Amino acid sequence: MADTEIRAYCFLDTMQPQFASFQATIAQGFLPVAGQSALFIEVAPGMQIQKITDIACKATAVMPGMQIVERAFGMLEVHHADQGEVRQAGEAILESVGVKLSSVTKPKVSTSSIIRKITDYHTMLINRTRHGGMLLGGQTLYILEVEPAAYIHLAANEAEKASNINLLELRGYGAFGRLFLGGEEADVVVAAEAAESAIKSIGA
Repeated sequence: MADTEIRAYCFLDTMQPQFASFQATIAQGFLPVAGQSALFIEVAPGMQIQKITDIACKATAVMPGMQIVERAFGMLEVHHADQGEVRQAGEAILESVGVKLSSVTKPKVSTSSIIRKITDYHTMLINRTRHGGMLLGGQTLYILEVEPAAYIHLAANEAEKASNINLLELRGYGAFGRLFLGGEEADVVVAAEAAESAIKSIGA
């Protein structure tokens, strides 16, 4: 598979309750539950994700939750209660492509924004397009955009670990990954710091 580029290798040790529930809301495959480990793989070209899925499922007992195939990029999420199974799936994928984890593209923050005391009308726009919790007028909204897209899952999960926030929306495929969090200002600030620290720590 020399023609395959691993754009993102995003491992989550323990999926948090909101994060796991959000993934279960949007997943097309086997649904995850809180406490399981997960791995998000992003590749180019997109259609190569089919081979990646085949390798992961044959090598281990992981369960595929999402498989997104776009023209440019493909994304796969697998999960399992046994962290070792998930790590082994990742190792099998890297070996099949012939790359080391150290050579995988490192993520970067493209956009980071905190909007305090959001208005009622603004919340209506956010709430109409979200798959997660609700954003209320007067609360604080945090928006994060990262590249490659799959790493946004790590940011979301680490933010939930660190703070009492609402996961509003998460889009982890395409050119950029986007995360929308809401809640009280102090909680959102802590969550934002945790999310961005997680992204910056990869490959540091």
